[in-house]
Amino acid sequence: MRSSPHVARLVLALVLAVSAAIPAGATTLTRLGLEGLTAANEMILYGRVLDIHSYWNADHSFVMTDVRVRPTRVLKGDRAAGEVTFTVLGGTVGDITTLIIAGPELTPGSDYVLFLNREALRGNDRVLTVRDLSQGAFEVASVGGTPRAFSQALSHALVPDAAGLADPPGGSSGLALDDMFQQVRQLAGDR
Repeated sequence: MRSSPHVARLVLALVLAVSAAIPAGATTLTRLGLEGLTAANEMILYGRVLDIHSYWNADHSFVMTDVRVRPTRVLKGDRAAGEVTFTVLGGTVGDITTLIIAGPELTPGSDYVLFLNREALRGNDRVLTVRDLSQGAFEVASVGGTPRAFSQALSHALVPDAAGLADPPGGSSGLALDDMFQQVRQLAGDR
């Protein structure tokens, strides 16, 4: 029995539709509140990204990016820290870009509240990094003259935490920066 061109096109369309519905890869993040972020990270700072530098790791298998930040305030960790450099997975070297789904997106000249911890990354020794991906980076913007911190996890669907909350801290309204500082310092045990 011979199949008609219409049947062949229909089968091809169904195969394409089904394959498009299957995710190629996904990053699943369970929502972390300020309590969890503060407890799980050794350094929390508010500062400006000075520059970023992407490069291949030692065995040339993955692109990494070093981010240099000038802290304005250190909320947890070494308060005498001058410039801080940390490493994130992904970046661009030449015409090769490695993208980490739900990873932090940082831009030189922009201000952030960052939750940092030492972790082993792709063949490196333990380095300072944003271990909680987009949940560990809050962009700072002025809204009505008041600086507010907005979680970069806003653009990602979070799995609800044990309390059933699925929005990142502050939700779409963000957190007033001074209120966030006060909450983090209290959670870190610095009153």
